[in-house]
Amino acid sequence: MKAYSLDLRSRVLAAVEAGAPLVSVAERFQVGVATVRRWVRLHEATGSLAPRPRRGRRPRLGFDDVAALDAQVAAAPDATLAEHCARWAETHGRRPSRSAMGRALQRRDWRRKKRPSTPANKTL
Repeated sequence: MKAYSLDLRSRVLAAVEAGAPLVSVAERFQVGVATVRRWVRLHEATGSLAPRPRRGRRPRLGFDDVAALDAQVAAAPDATLAEHCARWAETHGRRPSRSAMGRALQRRDWRRKKRPSTPANKTL
């Protein structure tokens, strides 16, 4: 979920500083009362309304790897997660876990193959 814009935050703070009750400000701008309180406290403590940094670790296969991941999946759309991890290790020198590869593919809206592909029929 993305942070609210600085424009909205500043308008909410201006309404609070103008003397409007927190509940009416929250209803007017369609945010929670707790959010309004948090923004007021943030402004009092830091003097800024900029959102705080997001917590958590950066993804192993992040936004910098999108083009390479798309190319790899387009080249081998039937590969399993383990095969994608092995190919990524060959080309990029670092091997992601299967869960990290799965999350990266989900973010790109690629559906994962659930079982290994069967060999081609000998009669064809």
